[in-house]
Amino acid sequence: MTVPLGGIPLAEHAAVYAALDAAGFTDVWSSEVNGADAFTPLALAAAWQPTLRLGTAITPVFTRGPGLLAMSAAALADAAPGRFALGIGASSPVVVGDWTAVEFTEPFRRTRDVLRFLKTALRGETVDGAFDTFAVRRFTLERPPAVPPSVLLAALRPGMLRLAAAEADGVILNWLAADDVPKALAGLGGRAPEFEVVARIFVCPTEDAGYARALGRRLITSYLTVPAYAEFHRWLGRESALGPMWAAWAAGDRRGAGAAVPDEVVDELVLHGSPEHCRDEVRRYADAGVDVPVLALLPTPELTSGGAAALAALLPRLGPAEGR
Repeated sequence: MTVPLGGIPLAEHAAVYAALDAAGFTDVWSSEVNGADAFTPLALAAAWQPTLRLGTAITPVFTRGPGLLAMSAAALADAAPGRFALGIGASSPVVVGDWTAVEFTEPFRRTRDVLRFLKTALRGETVDGAFDTFAVRRFTLERPPAVPPSVLLAALRPGMLRLAAAEADGVILNWLAADDVPKALAGLGGRAPEFEVVARIFVCPTEDAGYARALGRRLITSYLTVPAYAEFHRWLGRESALGPMWAAWAAGDRRGAGAAVPDEVVDELVLHGSPEHCRDEVRRYADAGVDVPVLALLPTPELTSGGAAALAALLPRLGPAEGR
């Protein structure tokens, strides 16, 4: 499950983590856009529910210096030995440039350089020298983790997918349908047997299809108009389906862009229906080759009106089926 859950203060997430564990969820994965940072929710989970595995999906490679990113990852790996996976990625010009005032240049090379730096530094080795996009002088972690975390790479198109397969411990996929997974995995080429495939999956567990599709359209126009995601979906073959949305967005017609998103695209990318139906749809991602399907729970009318009681009733129905 993606954490923290919306509408619930971090101070009250001890009960959330316990409920997730009781419902059969094995992992909690954070994100980092403009809400909570990637590490704090996981640090709380490490203390409050030490059975859960932890992961960041993702921590941007631009918004922290390489040394600080290594220290943050090492501290969490120290708090949760063998249970933490560090997911990194380029993020976007809006998050990096507009919101954190860092220049977003050469995202592929920067991501590759940070990946190489982290793999060395988290082993406790000294890093000394120039990468293509930055230089580090004599950096050594004072507290290297006894169990270095795996480092996973967020990847969309072939260049980053091949980098993940060649140098990372796994890949993190996002904003794709279950039927898209085989093409993404083919883009990896060869990979090690222990290589891990993680995918974030947006889930809106309500049978009010109109509500779910309206929310899905807002999310799709917010995310899939970002250049990297637009190119990803062109590569996946959605040029004709999403072309009208991209044209309206480029013309400044935000309302028209949302209206141009076809129902079938929303239904592919944002799972909705009963919790049991959503769970079955998530299973399709696992059957297609995703090792860790990470649900991103979207608000529903039922959750909004029912509060904590509705969430407690939902999680066992949405969580892994018995015996999985």
